[in-house]
Amino acid sequence: MKEIAILIHEDAVFSTVSGAMDMLIHTNRLFHESGKPLPFKIMLVGEKAENQFLRNPEPYVGYSSITDLKNPGLIIVPAFYGDRGVIPQKHQTLINWVTDMNKKGTEVASLCSGSYFLAEAGLLNGRSCTSHWFDKEDIMSRYPDVNFLSDMVITDDRGIYTSGGAFSSLNLVLYLIDKFCGREVGIWASKMFSLDMDRTSQSHFAVFKGQHQHNDDDILKAQHYIEQNHHQQLNIDEIADHTNMSKRNFIRRFKKATQNTPFEYLQRVKIESAKKALEKGAQNINLLMYDAGYNDIKTFREVFKKITGLTPQDYRKKYSRDIPALDGVDIYHSVN
Repeated sequence: MKEIAILIHEDAVFSTVSGAMDMLIHTNRLFHESGKPLPFKIMLVGEKAENQFLRNPEPYVGYSSITDLKNPGLIIVPAFYGDRGVIPQKHQTLINWVTDMNKKGTEVASLCSGSYFLAEAGLLNGRSCTSHWFDKEDIMSRYPDVNFLSDMVITDDRGIYTSGGAFSSLNLVLYLIDKFCGREVGIWASKMFSLDMDRTSQSHFAVFKGQHQHNDDDILKAQHYIEQNHHQQLNIDEIADHTNMSKRNFIRRFKKATQNTPFEYLQRVKIESAKKALEKGAQNINLLMYDAGYNDIKTFREVFKKITGLTPQDYRKKYSRDIPALDGVDIYHSVN
């Protein structure tokens, strides 16, 4: 039996706690009804002596304070609401406990933004990880020693597991069930919870908002120029001239400021423009391609699929909806 400790605290996104708990509970029920030993001992764990955050009537789940739980097999850190710089510091006691348990051999998994707790603990240094795609720039800025893979749904790096944004984090729980209980149980869980097995990418969910969180005004000027003129046939020499820099110096400074080369940035801006048009129901791919600044359909399709993981047609089928426009509203500003 593997003891799994799910952290709970006042800032946790409790849907990630209950989602993981439900999947593990139902897996235990499967084994119980088959007359087999339960694979998981499920514990909710917090700083308090009693559970004050999540009602739990299930017989398969217990509660313990961090001072009373010794060496669980796996700790699951849920997503959280709030400022990415403030909340982890607020819960430093929990982070210290996770660090101590990991030193004693406990594996650790994070759901969505729970990766910040792992990064603060230093557990992601030199490791690959993922989180909500919205956090890419912030995580890379705060934790330069972390290999952040924004496109990945899950990562498994030497006993440290991380997962992508929001409910895609349930794919990590599915992965863990498959890993600890075997493929047959993994397939059962996939069907029971209607989750695709072996789903690897969350790139088609990502919204490119530009990497403006730096202090290089000349590069910001270049970024704005690209964003305003991406539909034209821009080249790197022209953009460098716009900032009065040599091409070599411009490329070096652009990469340092944005973590993208100017060409990569231009491609992402173009594809984001195409995505928005497809979401609004654009039917003519060729016209959309020209509006985005491409003149070769093969190149456009290849770049679009590389960035989003989907063809333009498949992206339109998935996201095009006949819905009222939200003019003037940035629906991505408050994503947690």
